[in-house]
Amino acid sequence: MAYWIGCRIIPNSCFRIGSGGFDFGGKIWVGCDSDWVAFDGREEDLWMGLSGLLTVMTGGIGRRMEGLIMDIEDSADESKWTVAKGWERRGWLWVAFDLVCRYFGLLWDGEVECTIPKDDGTLASFVGFRVQHDNARGPMKGGIRYHQEVDPDEVNALAQLMTWKTAVANIPYGGAKGGIGCNPGDLSVSELERLTRVFTQKIHDLIGIHTDVPAPDMGTGPQTMAWILDEYSKFHGYSPAVVTGKPIDLGGSLGRDAATGRGVLFATEALLNEYGKSISGQRFVIQGFGNVGSWAAQLISEQGGKIVAVSDVTGAIKNKNGIDIPNLLKHAKEHKGVKGFHGGDPIDPKSILVEDCDILIPAALGGVINRENANEIKAKFIIEAANHPTDPEADEILSKKGVVILPDIYANSGGVTVSYFEWVQNIQGFLWDEEKVNNELKTYMTKGFKDVKEMCKAHNCDLRMGAFTLGVNRVARATVLRGWEA
Repeated sequence: MAYWIGCRIIPNSCFRIGSGGFDFGGKIWVGCDSDWVAFDGREEDLWMGLSGLLTVMTGGIGRRMEGLIMDIEDSADESKWTVAKGWERRGWLWVAFDLVCRYFGLLWDGEVECTIPKDDGTLASFVGFRVQHDNARGPMKGGIRYHQEVDPDEVNALAQLMTWKTAVANIPYGGAKGGIGCNPGDLSVSELERLTRVFTQKIHDLIGIHTDVPAPDMGTGPQTMAWILDEYSKFHGYSPAVVTGKPIDLGGSLGRDAATGRGVLFATEALLNEYGKSISGQRFVIQGFGNVGSWAAQLISEQGGKIVAVSDVTGAIKNKNGIDIPNLLKHAKEHKGVKGFHGGDPIDPKSILVEDCDILIPAALGGVINRENANEIKAKFIIEAANHPTDPEADEILSKKGVVILPDIYANSGGVTVSYFEWVQNIQGFLWDEEKVNNELKTYMTKGFKDVKEMCKAHNCDLRMGAFTLGVNRVARATVLRGWEA
């Protein structure tokens, strides 16, 4: 039996919370399948021993807890705030419980219809989305993706994830996300430009330098950002800081293209250093050889790491003695993928995650590590370069096996961190050299890992819970300091 719980927010109002919780008249309403149970907002009513599965929506990702006791405490440091702590038997997760609809609600979410003339003269309509989750710590930040499977639920979840990611990285942003339901491969360059410009016309009043700053995501890139910048500037004047991930000639930052992959390198170094290890000599498997995976592979191999298996959408290869990454990069560029590379043996792409290695880096899609393959994974460490690649059941299985998982909201935050550097450069009207960008990124990633570890030690929890706790607490403090508490 599944429960969905919301948080108490503004009395005498009704808000949709998560995927089933409502607040009405100061009560918490918990949905249990088709039934509803109401709890008064008093501390004694929130001591709940629930059998079955209780799911708390944290950053848009459901986490299942069996036999949970929710311990609600008043926090002297945070005035009226209370925190809920609990995460199965593995430690405590501290979650602010009174966040005025901002944790499980949204500042704005909506969809717009974008109709464009195609090259053949016919009209085509697409649905675009922009979700703004939280701005307590600064302008909202989040990419725009073009993919046929983009939908409101996905964009909503990713917007919430961005709130926690920017908070963990300790950059002054909140969370947002956007996208258009389309297959960019089916559209010509001119059609993509028209679609991007129409979408920008629909949302130009929502985004802004100090409001909501988009960036590239799946299916988009620097050229997409250039079109958004140009179209936005028609309404608001030339504003290079309104988007990040731009071409260098339009105010983009040096080092941005490699930023997420380089951040993965720095995150891996920080984690291994905690265990008295270094990258040199470690065996790596990398799922995904797009921007993030290819840069991570290149940078890790330069540090002496041995890449023993790689996959992408075209296929997978392995070489127990280590793959020649420079040659693989050349091959992938010429042949649009790793398939056919002669420097390794072809393998089933589905087996890539269970290949023998020390460190596994999923850098492709979400949900690839699940209960079907978790028991077969041989890696000692998992670095989540993709967004939410590990599902909750696999997370529990791997934890029991002693596998250390470096969570996505920290591990892949290098991209948004350098986007912040780009935004700062645009506002200053000054261009940093690439060495400064990379050095600043290493400083942020190293400090970020230290902050996560300190939270883990304080609450006796794993790295994922430490990272979420860190992010939630930072947003909570900013919200209270701004006087937004209920």
